[in-house]
Amino acid sequence: MPVSDFEMISAWQQVLKLSNLEPGQSVTILTSANTHPQTLSAALVATQSMGAVVNRLDLPPVNADKALSRDALAYLGTTPLTGNRAAIAALKESDLVLDLMTLLFSPEQHDILKSGTKILLAVEPPEVLVRLLPNAADRERVRAASARIRQAREMHTVSDAGTDIRFALGDFPAISEYGYVDEPGRWDHWPSGFALTWPNEGSAEGRIVIDRGDILLPQKSYVSEPISITIENGYATRIEGGVDAELLSAYMASFNDPEAYAFSHIGWGLQPRAHWSTLGLYDREATIGMDARAYEGNFLFSFGPNNEAGGSRTTACHIDIPLRGCTVRLDGVDMVRNGKVLDGH
Repeated sequence: MPVSDFEMISAWQQVLKLSNLEPGQSVTILTSANTHPQTLSAALVATQSMGAVVNRLDLPPVNADKALSRDALAYLGTTPLTGNRAAIAALKESDLVLDLMTLLFSPEQHDILKSGTKILLAVEPPEVLVRLLPNAADRERVRAASARIRQAREMHTVSDAGTDIRFALGDFPAISEYGYVDEPGRWDHWPSGFALTWPNEGSAEGRIVIDRGDILLPQKSYVSEPISITIENGYATRIEGGVDAELLSAYMASFNDPEAYAFSHIGWGLQPRAHWSTLGLYDREATIGMDARAYEGNFLFSFGPNNEAGGSRTTACHIDIPLRGCTVRLDGVDMVRNGKVLDGH
C-alpha cells in the first residue's frame, strides 16, 4: 500500500526524536543511485522541521563489475567512501548520518562511528519503514535479550528439522538493533528488531538444516527442499541437498574466498510487526528483506565477515539465513522454543 508524504514525514520525525536529534545539530543524508525518492524527500523535510542543519551527500555506486546481484548486501567490497577523504571528513563532522545508500561492514563506517557520529541505515521501501516504525518498547525488549547474550558463554540451537549446533560466546559484543540511534557513535538499522552476537572464532560445531520455507538472503528466496550444512571449527565444510543446496554452494564459491564459509553473526528476531511471509509479496529488487531478518522467533545466522564486531575477518560474501521453528538456548536455558520467544511478550 502506498504511503502518504505526511505519514512518511511523521515516521521520520518519530525516529529522529527517538534518536535525540536536537535543533542546530548537523545531519548529513547519504544517498546513491538506488535511494528511494520518497524516503529522501521525507527525510529532508523532517530533519529541517526539527531545526537541524541538513546536508545531502550523493555518491556514485560501486562494485557493479563484481556483484552477482543488485542487492546492496550482495557484495561487501569497497564502498563509495573508499579513498574518499573529503566525504569521510564531512560525515565525521556530522552529528547524525542518515544512510540511504548502505555502508554496512565497511571500515569507513567504523572510522566514522569512532568519531562519535551516529549512523542510521534506512533503505527499505517507505511502506515497510512505516509498518516497522520503532518505538521505546522495541528498544527495551531487544536490549534485555542482548543482556542475556552478553552474560552467556554458549548458544545451542536445535530444531525438529535437524539443526543441532553449538557456539562458544564471549569474545565479541552482544548487539541490540532496535531501529534508532540514541547514543553517540551508535549504528542501527530502521527497520530491525533483533539481538545478536558473533561466536568465538572457530567455535561453531554441528549441523544446520535449512528447511522448506526458510529464507536465503540476499537471494531473497524461500527454500523448496532442505539444505544440510556441516559446520566444523567455525566453517561450513559440506553443503548438501538438492538444487537449492547447489545454488547456495555455487553462490558462495563464486567469491573464491575461504572466509565466505565462516560463521558470522547469530541471534534471534524480536519484531512482532515483521512477518516471515512478507518476502513473497515483493519484487526481489524492491526490498532487502528486513521482515525476514527481524520477524519474531526466528534464529538468524549468517556466513561471512566479523569485522563489524571488531574481528579481523573480512570477505565480500555475506549471507543471512533466518530459520523457523528453532529452539535457541543460552547456557542451557531456552530463549526461543520452537520458534516462540520466551520473554513474556
